[in-house]
Order: sequence, then structure tokens, then C-alpha cells
Amino acid sequence: MNDVDSIRIAFDEASLTTLRIVIAAILFGVALDTRLEDFARALRRPGTIAIGIAAQFLLLPAITFVLTLVLDLRASLALGLILVACCPPGNVSNILTHRAGGDVALSVSMTAVGNVLSIFLMPVNLALWGSLHPTGREVLRGIALEPMDMLAEVGLVIGVPFVVGLAIVRWLPRVAEVGKRIVSPLAFLGLTGIIVVGVTNNWDIFVTYIGLVVVAVFLHDALALALGYGIGRATRLPEDSTKAMTFEVGIRNAGLGLLLVFTYFDGLGGMALVAAWWGIWDIIAGLAVATVWRRRSADRPRVEVAA
Repeated sequence: MNDVDSIRIAFDEASLTTLRIVIAAILFGVALDTRLEDFARALRRPGTIAIGIAAQFLLLPAITFVLTLVLDLRASLALGLILVACCPPGNVSNILTHRAGGDVALSVSMTAVGNVLSIFLMPVNLALWGSLHPTGREVLRGIALEPMDMLAEVGLVIGVPFVVGLAIVRWLPRVAEVGKRIVSPLAFLGLTGIIVVGVTNNWDIFVTYIGLVVVAVFLHDALALALGYGIGRATRLPEDSTKAMTFEVGIRNAGLGLLLVFTYFDGLGGMALVAAWWGIWDIIAGLAVATVWRRRSADRPRVEVAA
């Protein structure tokens, strides 16, 4: 069996272009579900937003770095987890927050702010933590990753569709209202299709190595969700805001990570497997947590108020 650090996942240029379009469509969908008022709302809750941003872009990458050392992961697997941790949240976090009965307004505000900041913070975070990793740094040196190049790529697939989406929301609100119901579901179906086709075309590699990433991704995802919940509890946020914080920190746009793996890391085996499996497991785990919260809310006795 070849070393997971030495294998490459097959992904042709046409598939890479399709993936870029799909990721851009996902961010376009996020923008269509965002209002300029969301940024104003964020400014009215600077402390809460700052806590969430710090948890996403400072604490989560740091905890991920420690996890890769504790698990003594191979370079490509470690870099895959670090890359996912550096990714911004997607609008799946908004959907899960709504299902759990959380503060959707806070979730949407944090998603909007997080995605804008990730254009700059994601490349810097990956370069920082990757260069500090004892085995991952060698991979980065071999690839000669330039943070500015990644910033341009992230800006293209996040910044441009996000700005266009906000413009449509501002000037064509009816189009935005219809579009957000169509674009996001189709984009996620497209992303799912790309992952399924990629796994099918590389089935032997997937079966051989997936066991190496299942435990790591499970622990990483659990830590991300627990970090969001713990931050909410530690800062004494209301329960609905704690739910939003849990999903904003715990849900990552692993599809964007997958795009960067094929764009800059030549489909490096461990990184591709981690990003692909993270994207699948993240939704499963998030739905499970949201469903538990939803059932608990439904089981609570209603308080009757006398007239």
C-alpha cells in the first residue's frame, strides 16, 4: 500500500472548473440570503460577533493543530484538517440553526462577516499553521504555496459571487427572493454530485485509505461543534444564540477546501480524502445535533399565561 502522502486523486481541469462554479454558486446563494442590514445588525452586536470570529479563525485552527500532533497524523492528513479548519462557514449553518430553534439572525450575520473575513484570513491561517506543523511544513515547501495566490483564488470564488449576490439583493430583491430558493439547493446537489463522481473514479484509493481519516474527521468535527457550544456557554449567551454559535464554529465549507486541494496541492491524497469526508460527515453530525435540540424544545412543557 502506498503512503497516503504520495498518492494523488485524479481530477481533470474540466472537473476543477465545474467545482469552482459550484463553490461560487454556494457563496452566491449565501449572499442572496444576506441583507446589508445583517452587517448593520452585526455592528450592533460587536462583542458576540467578535467572539464567534475569534473562535472560528483563531481557536479552531489552533485546536486543530494540537489534534494533528496528538493523533500523530501523516502530513497530508494533518494539512487536510488544518485546511478545513481555516475554511469559512457556509449557509448550511443557517439551515441547521433554524432547525435547532436557534438565533437565525445571529447565524446569518456571522456567516456573512465570516465569509468576507475569510478571503484574507484563510490563506494566512493555512500558511501559518501549515508552516508550524512538523511534517506538514515539508509539503508546503515542496509546493511553494504563496498566500497571495490563494487569496486571489479565494477572492474569486467567494468575494466576486458574494458582491454580485449582495448587489442583486439590493437592486433586484424579488429576483434574490426567488433565486435563494433555487441556487443554494442546486449548488449543494452539484457539490454532492462532484464528490460522488470523484469517489467513484477513485474508488480503490477511497476504500484503501478512508479508514485513516474517519476517526480524525469524527474527532475534529466533534471538537469544532463542542468549541462553538463551549464558547456560547462560557460567554453566557442565550440558548438560541449558543445554538447559532455552535453551528457557525462547527460547520465548515469543506467544498471550498476541496477546491483548494486540487488547485494548489495537486489532489494530494490525504488532504482530498479529509476534505471530501469532512463535507459529508459535517452535515450528518450537524443534522444530528440540530434534531436533538429540536426534539428537546418540542418536549418542553408550554407555559400557559393567564389572560
